[in-house]
Amino acid sequence: MDTTQQDAQQRSAAARRRRELLEAADRVVLRDGPQASMNAIAAEAGITKPILYRHFGDKGGLYRALAKRHTDALLDALRAALDAPAERRERVEATLDTYLSAIEARPQVYRFLMHPSEEAYQPEQGFDVGRHSAPLLRRLGEELAKVIAERVELGPGSEQLARVWGHGIVGMMHAAGDWWLGERPCSRAQLVSSLADLLWGRLATAGDRTGGPGF
Repeated sequence: MDTTQQDAQQRSAAARRRRELLEAADRVVLRDGPQASMNAIAAEAGITKPILYRHFGDKGGLYRALAKRHTDALLDALRAALDAPAERRERVEATLDTYLSAIEARPQVYRFLMHPSEEAYQPEQGFDVGRHSAPLLRRLGEELAKVIAERVELGPGSEQLARVWGHGIVGMMHAAGDWWLGERPCSRAQLVSSLADLLWGRLATAGDRTGGPGF
């Protein structure tokens, strides 16, 4: 076996091990939510904490890896909802419902990503929720902006307007979903319909771009 093959095997083994550690972290987060600790995750993976640090650096590194893992999955689901063969209002509602059903199905994961325990705020822990969760929301906003720009004809200044809408819609979904998950003042279907009503202004009358499925 030459050096190139050895390097490829080592990279593959490292990627597999990292994936296994993230799956162990997911299990702990599902069980413990915001209280999930590096000690508990290391124990779940059957390793020592220094080995866990070697793979992720610190809790912030692990958080970023978990956030990317869940954000990638959520984005795939949101794109599928946006591209479904249905009327625009139905697709908007399906997209809102996809986000809300994701946080409802795994509330402990959501709270870990957005509402860490009090110890996470301590400077000596080297972990600041705002420093990590804000980029996650920005990424969702930018991705939605791309979808809007590709599917909706907005006229002059369309790129900037798509970004405003993308970040605004993500902010609305996040704030409304966070409130709803904590208080459950209505059913998910009622919340979806109400949020879609809020969006159903200029978006309802904007034309679709030619050559695509529209938004």
